Amino acid sequence: MEKGIGQSRGVNYEEYDRSLNKKLKVEKEREQEYQKAKRLSTEAVSGNLR
Repeated sequence: MEKGIGQSRGVNYEEYDRSLNKKLKVEKEREQEYQKAKRLSTEAVSGNLR
């Protein structure tokens, strides 16, 4: 997890763990990426992917 956060978000785990603002930012980005992937998956399954 530590390496993943650092590579994908540019925040090391120690910073993430200590800073509420950084945690909220990282989690918001993760949620947005999840929703986008979910939407793309749904479109691909239904045949609407362009």
